[in-house]
Amino acid sequence: MAALTEADKQRLAAMKQFQDDGSAYMQLAGTRPNTIAQLLADSPAGQLAWITEKYKEWTDQAHQLPDQAIGRDTILTTASVYWLTSTARSVANYYYERFHDPAMFAPTPKGTVPTGVAVFPTADFAIRAFAEKAHNITRWTEFSSGGHFPALEEPGLLTSDIRAFFGALTH
Repeated sequence: MAALTEADKQRLAAMKQFQDDGSAYMQLAGTRPNTIAQLLADSPAGQLAWITEKYKEWTDQAHQLPDQAIGRDTILTTASVYWLTSTARSVANYYYERFHDPAMFAPTPKGTVPTGVAVFPTADFAIRAFAEKAHNITRWTEFSSGGHFPALEEPGLLTSDIRAFFGALTH
């Protein structure tokens, strides 16, 4: 811990803040997936509020509103797809299965597969020293903008980084 950079310490603090104030959805989905599924399936307005809240919390905080980061049509389309397909249950089930997997926290050997990490400043808590304990990090890129949805927020940056990662593997 003493070797962490100032940026790492800030990410650790942000992770703690998220655990304290932003992860209730994960606990609910991981322990009561049917409850959250029924709540979200009952109201299109509730589904839209849920999706909008996630985009607000997890998109680049340089934007005051999530539609400034990804566009209103994307938010409405995402909420519509969730609502029309009643997808809340399958999403919640992912968390339930993860929470109830006994192997989730079991020790595993360090991976050998070359791994690239793209770190975007909002809602990204990646700390290289920790990641390197479990993965063979061959590319680590830190960006100055973007959030949890880089393919929507910064598609050019993400695409360039993915191409550079795989390009280095083929040479």
